[in-house]
Amino acid sequence: MKIDVLKTHGSCNDFILIDEYSNDYGLDDEKRTVLTKVLCDRKDSIGADGILFIQKSEKADAKYRIFNSDGTEPEMCGNGLRCAGRYITELLGRDHAIVETLKANLDVQRTENIYGDIQTFEVLIGPVSFDVHTLPLIHDQETLENKVIPELSPELAFTAVSMPNPHIITLVDDIDQDQVAEIGKKANELKSVFPKGVNVSFVKDLGDSKIFVQTYERGVGITNSCGTAMSAASLITCRLGINHPEKDITVLNNGGMVRCKVNELKESSGYSVLLKGNATYVFSGTVEFDFNSPEEFVFEQEEEFTQEEASYRKLEAYAKSAV
Repeated sequence: MKIDVLKTHGSCNDFILIDEYSNDYGLDDEKRTVLTKVLCDRKDSIGADGILFIQKSEKADAKYRIFNSDGTEPEMCGNGLRCAGRYITELLGRDHAIVETLKANLDVQRTENIYGDIQTFEVLIGPVSFDVHTLPLIHDQETLENKVIPELSPELAFTAVSMPNPHIITLVDDIDQDQVAEIGKKANELKSVFPKGVNVSFVKDLGDSKIFVQTYERGVGITNSCGTAMSAASLITCRLGINHPEKDITVLNNGGMVRCKVNELKESSGYSVLLKGNATYVFSGTVEFDFNSPEEFVFEQEEEFTQEEASYRKLEAYAKSAV
């Protein structure tokens, strides 16, 4: 069978997008898992952190599901939602859409460019919960805020939050990528504490409403960026008095930059986070795929979005100079 694919990225968190809204490829979850594992392989295939499947919805304008490169399906992905949101709004011919995810229907809208002529979208990240049972996290208290997890590390203090993906956040003076990888891997093997795994982020305060975030993403590993992790990090810095709600927070990462704004929901004493960043197209093409012999697929590239990539390289350079 022939499948149209689009390579896209948000803060260099890259995805393959497959449109099941317009095309009936006859996919079920077993086939989606196979597609994801094969096509996301960076060594012998197209390569990506995951696949975005765009589908019709009975509850919203469209639905999106994301499968990580290991074939698992997370609740949501902020960077992926921006990319999916751009595709959906362009497909429907509008600047705003409501997108169904596994946990909530979320707003996506085109907004002012974050830098130069870069296509920029704003997404609402939520629901937010500090209840450890929503991650889930096995803990003797209902919340974990700036506390040590003895089984994970005797020195690092973490805050746990679901957005709705499970996250633990720690603030450090300097970020050591080897330590991020070590702690992230350990956390996801620690089933007695995190039975369904967890995203682990190290955060450095840069001052002037600016932070740097490095994430070990559940089901992926070290990533250039993770949208819900950057949103969670922004929220936690507000909870700890480093940054402030209702003010833009610039979040730098290895893939570039986004902006987050933490909103206090007075009617529920809760929070939501607005995440604003790029949704860049890289290339499009087709995959000839036989599920009986998936490794023998054939990919043909049709269009490269060279101007979009060139514009994003400028943002990357700016972000690196700002650290």
